[in-house]
Amino acid sequence: MFFRNESFQDFIKFYPIVSSIIAIQVIVWLLMFLQTSIGITAYNLGIGSNFAISQGEYWRFVTPIFLHDWQGIGHLLFNSFALILFGPALEHMLGKLKFIMVYLGSGIAGNIFTYLVDTELTQFHLGASGAIYGLLGLLIYMVYFTPKWVDPASRQIIFVFVVIGLIMTFLRPGINEAAHLFGFIGGFAFGPLVTMNMTPYYIRRSVRKPRKTAGGVQFDPNRWNKKRFRVSRNTSSIIWWIILILAVLGILSGIVL
Repeated sequence: MFFRNESFQDFIKFYPIVSSIIAIQVIVWLLMFLQTSIGITAYNLGIGSNFAISQGEYWRFVTPIFLHDWQGIGHLLFNSFALILFGPALEHMLGKLKFIMVYLGSGIAGNIFTYLVDTELTQFHLGASGAIYGLLGLLIYMVYFTPKWVDPASRQIIFVFVVIGLIMTFLRPGINEAAHLFGFIGGFAFGPLVTMNMTPYYIRRSVRKPRKTAGGVQFDPNRWNKKRFRVSRNTSSIIWWIILILAVLGILSGIVL
């Protein structure tokens, strides 16, 4: 589920929702980082502000999902990496509308409970934490209640990220625990609603039309793709090392998931 072998163009083609979310949050981050008028306005009107919400600005339950700390790139990179890892398979299996519902619904749930749990009006929050944890919550639901959709290797990756997420949520200061916890619960709660009639996930590859050579012999550029794809042990090890290294970097640099 989590092994990526598509080209950049194919990734955008096959997973338009994941690609669009990443593009939006990267563009918004750049606009804020460069201190443009649009970026400053997006930050001021979009950040989760308990005081502003108490004054009726309820759109702030949604907009923080697409904003990240512009003073450092780590927050954006780690959340984008998590979305690239977990999002594509779920977008394909659930379909675009259900995926959007889970992602935004979980993020909104995390932001609502952030507001309800921490009633201090001077509190601010931003980031895709609740939405990302919502995807994890849905994956945990699938592991236990629809296990046929999740292969053993993917289950291990899911459990590793859940454990790392719990450690970072409760042991590091400055973490929005409510967004993490209730985003996760929200994603899990969506499970019974969105896992019916799912589409099986498979490794996507570009398919080109066979062409004929000068001698009339047909050349099939997809001949190797017709073989069953298997992830080698070396590839699996590389994936694990990438996950662990990013997790350690996140812990050491104080990234807020």
